[in-house]
Amino acid sequence: MIVKGVNLGGWLLMEGYILGARNIPESEFKTKFKNIYGRRELKFFEKSFRDNFIKKEDLKRISSWGSNCVRVPFHHKFFEEKPYQYNKASLLFIKKILRWANEYNLKVILDLHAACGSQNEDWHSDSKGKAQLWSNKHYRDRTYELWEYLASNLKNEKAFYGYDILNEAVIDQSRLSVLKNFYKDTIKAIRRVDTKHIIYLEGNNWGQQIDFLQDILSENIAISIHAYQPLNFTFNFVRNYKYPGKIDGSAWNKDKIKRYLEPYKKFSSKNKVDIYVGEFGVNYRGGCYGELKWLSDILSVFKEFGFGWTYWVYKAVANNVFPDGVLQYLDNPAWVKRDGPILGIENLYKAWKGNKKKIVDSWKSSNYWVNSDIVRVLKKYF
Repeated sequence: MIVKGVNLGGWLLMEGYILGARNIPESEFKTKFKNIYGRRELKFFEKSFRDNFIKKEDLKRISSWGSNCVRVPFHHKFFEEKPYQYNKASLLFIKKILRWANEYNLKVILDLHAACGSQNEDWHSDSKGKAQLWSNKHYRDRTYELWEYLASNLKNEKAFYGYDILNEAVIDQSRLSVLKNFYKDTIKAIRRVDTKHIIYLEGNNWGQQIDFLQDILSENIAISIHAYQPLNFTFNFVRNYKYPGKIDGSAWNKDKIKRYLEPYKKFSSKNKVDIYVGEFGVNYRGGCYGELKWLSDILSVFKEFGFGWTYWVYKAVANNVFPDGVLQYLDNPAWVKRDGPILGIENLYKAWKGNKKKIVDSWKSSNYWVNSDIVRVLKKYF
């Protein structure tokens, strides 16, 4: 099966920009929230968000577009609250999602987005500036244990499709052997209990560099890449770039996208391995800057090359940078507050007490605008 779907990002790991805020680590936000309201209220907040941000009807909607898959990024703390101690409620929650997915003919890829110790120095791995997964063997051992635990409990779930065992690893070129050995040991841990499901290996440097993986490929192993180029256009970091057009000094068009992706196609053909684009997406500016043309062109190349894919991201607070949601929250209540000076979820430190019910309700997809232009392009290729 060639997977074609969307990412349920911002759900089981809260990324700041997806919720209209600065890109601070999730743990920083939750620690401050707990200090204000206490542990019990934090637990209520987490459960309320989890139960409302993505619901059964969201999977029904995604399926109705023609998608066959959802990628579910998660924080290791979602399952592992303490070292080697796993949260049964979280496991039951994932099994519920798998039941919903099965009902709507969707497959689920689990993505470890924030590993123990963090696999890169960015907010989306819940890092505070260090990638300690690579400097501390204890963190790696906990990760092997977590994946074996999940594999043993999910291997017989009908909708479960595969393990994206580490999102966007970043490690110095001189230490690539550490990442390669991490992948080998994770594969061993999973294969002790599950020999049939696909394991996805992401390249180094945010899913870009894959050549070093060719000698650890085997049956039911696939390669995952992330494709956001040209970054200053898709993320809207540099304003008024248009596609097709000259971006960062180069002429970007469909031919350029094809040349950018051709090395991955050659790797796939040479090694007889599937390529899955776990993330790609574009910041939507009303369609005025060629966003839809870029999306159509890159999806066309995926189709030509036989790549699977999941679009980033399904749902987000509308923002002017980073790839944003197919569903977007457009309103500007006190807990979004685009006028600042504090943005997005960080306003919850003050707004939560008097607006709790309204905030929880605002997380539901019924309050989000559906970007029919993006949906139209995705449906063409689903």
